[in-house]
Amino acid sequence: MSTSPQPPGLLTAEQLGELLELTKLADSVELKMTVPNAERPRAVEALGLDPLDAQLRQVYFFDTADLALNRRGVVVRARRIRGRNDDSVVKLRPVNPTDVSRAHKSKSLTVEVDAMPGGFVCSASMKASIGRTDVKEVAAGTRATHKLYTKEQQSFFRTNAPSDLELDDLVRLGPITVLKQKLRPEEYAGRLVAELWLYPDGSRILELSSRCAPGSAFQVAAELKAFLVRRGLEISGDQQTKTTTALEYFAGEFTG
Repeated sequence: MSTSPQPPGLLTAEQLGELLELTKLADSVELKMTVPNAERPRAVEALGLDPLDAQLRQVYFFDTADLALNRRGVVVRARRIRGRNDDSVVKLRPVNPTDVSRAHKSKSLTVEVDAMPGGFVCSASMKASIGRTDVKEVAAGTRATHKLYTKEQQSFFRTNAPSDLELDDLVRLGPITVLKQKLRPEEYAGRLVAELWLYPDGSRILELSSRCAPGSAFQVAAELKAFLVRRGLEISGDQQTKTTTALEYFAGEFTG
């Protein structure tokens, strides 16, 4: 991830140039921002968030107890989604889009830039839809972890993970309960999503995101910021990472 010593939300000219080049090579751009804890009640009211309108999810991560995958930039995740099939993903970040596309010629590979106040990161992911009970069975110990991942995903994992690790060697980290709500505000033409991550210790992260085509990323970012300001929300300051927070929390259970 590229970060900046500039004030929160501002990138240097060099970083802006890097971001522009990355968006030219990416399949999509996702604008993300986490709402500070003190601002969460205001955001819930301003955006009309309602848990009864949200989609319920359970998110599991798989790593070693000391997060060896995370140190390599590899994320292995699986989700249960109410009313839909489960899904799984193997993700690598940060990546150079040219290098990863050359190494993995696959229609299943998606390159995305995540941009947030003060920084950005480019990732490559392979995602798959699986059966509605598959993740539950893995969590219960009645199905092997590798069964959640296609042969392509397994190959992508082996290429990027430490050579001595297999998917079935990983420990389960989770679940995290997530409430996801799609928003359709009249003043904002883009796609806006709110996700509330509920951690077992009672802590929460509220993230707002908007995915767009690479060519419109800068315009959409300006429109999103203007929309949030009109709603009385100024998102800046330290940004929390949902995945890192989850991994560190559950890894602490092994070391604590």
